[in-house]
Amino acid sequence: MIALVLMTMACVGIAAAAPLDISSNPKVIQASGTGNVIGTPDRAQVTFSVETENPDVKIAQQDNAQKMATVINALVAIGIPRDALKTTGYNIYPVYEDSTKSILDQKVRTYRVTNTLTVTLHDVSKTGDVIDVAVANGINQASSIQFLLSDEQSQVLRTEALKKAVARARADADTVAGAMGTPIIGVQSADISGGYSPVLFENYQYQASNAIMKSAAPTPIQPGDITVSAQVSITYLIR
Repeated sequence: MIALVLMTMACVGIAAAAPLDISSNPKVIQASGTGNVIGTPDRAQVTFSVETENPDVKIAQQDNAQKMATVINALVAIGIPRDALKTTGYNIYPVYEDSTKSILDQKVRTYRVTNTLTVTLHDVSKTGDVIDVAVANGINQASSIQFLLSDEQSQVLRTEALKKAVARARADADTVAGAMGTPIIGVQSADISGGYSPVLFENYQYQASNAIMKSAAPTPIQPGDITVSAQVSITYLIR
């Protein structure tokens, strides 16, 4: 029994004297960086609607369908592909005579039909033309214009932004490591995030007759620029 106790104590002493395994507890520096790249939108999405009203819901629907068909045909006639035209909303709802009464006591005055169309453009310079043609042919509500980046353009700009972010993170890590008098010997991990927000114009409306719209000056649309951002958080190994 005494011999067994002595052997156990010897083993504990050896374990306590063993050096710390640095590979399981590495020395690190954590650094973050952000990169921004400004680009020009190469996609646009215009969303607008035809709204019609009539005491007879079927007449309101038919009138709406005819006007929207006219709008679509006019857009196709100026070179917009049909697959770039998407219906993104369709609503029918009653308009009551007296909104102060409860729904059970109200009488329907008319029915309102709204058909919403979104047009995706690969040539942003046509945005103003699309709006003018659509309004001249029956569009009477417009809700938003978005300027976007294509997947290809977004990836090119994101790559540039990531390079800038990594360079800034490494510069900070080199500064800290140099001040500490230790070299950077590798990378343990890296986290990436970022993206961009489209340029968005919301809630613009046309409230004029087609005759006035046909004689109006062309609509000027300026897309502006889009900033693509990338963030990295990198853990560097040091000696």
